[in-house]
Amino acid sequence: MINEITNDADSRMQKSVDSLVENFKKIRTGRAHPSILDSITVSYYGSDVPIQQVANVSVEDARTLTIIPWEKKVVGDIEKAIMKSDLGLNPSTAGDVIRVPMPPLTEETRKGYIRQARAEAENARVAIRNIRRDANGDIKDLLKEKDISEDDSRRGEDQVQKLTDKYVGEVDSLLAQKEKDLMEI
Repeated sequence: MINEITNDADSRMQKSVDSLVENFKKIRTGRAHPSILDSITVSYYGSDVPIQQVANVSVEDARTLTIIPWEKKVVGDIEKAIMKSDLGLNPSTAGDVIRVPMPPLTEETRKGYIRQARAEAENARVAIRNIRRDANGDIKDLLKEKDISEDDSRRGEDQVQKLTDKYVGEVDSLLAQKEKDLMEI
């Protein structure tokens, strides 16, 4: 029973870390990376679809993304979608190729992105701690029902705490890496 609780807590904590990684992808650094455009959807035959489903997104150089649509008529829609996004990017079109230059980050925008990254990391830590609280509550319920002994209860809580420490450490290392990426010029 305790193994089920710890396995469930482990998978839920991993999902929190995965969610943090996805959120970090949306915070742009000075370098061009195709995942920056993951959150952008394009109107395509009446429905909104991710940009990767209507075009090939690649890195041309360290500061430029190249988007090559599969159909020439969606060039304008892709350009509009990028302009409407809150990423602060200005695409330029040459024929059927869209180039998206990454503007250099100012000190102020870097600090703003770092604040955003720290907030995302704190949200992930809070989610992990909530999962720990839920798991410990389940273990205490088993103890109340006399389904497990006090020793098993303590061991289970120790396992949950080790999982919590592991995933909070992962969040901290991801945040440190993101801050390092943001401070690079």
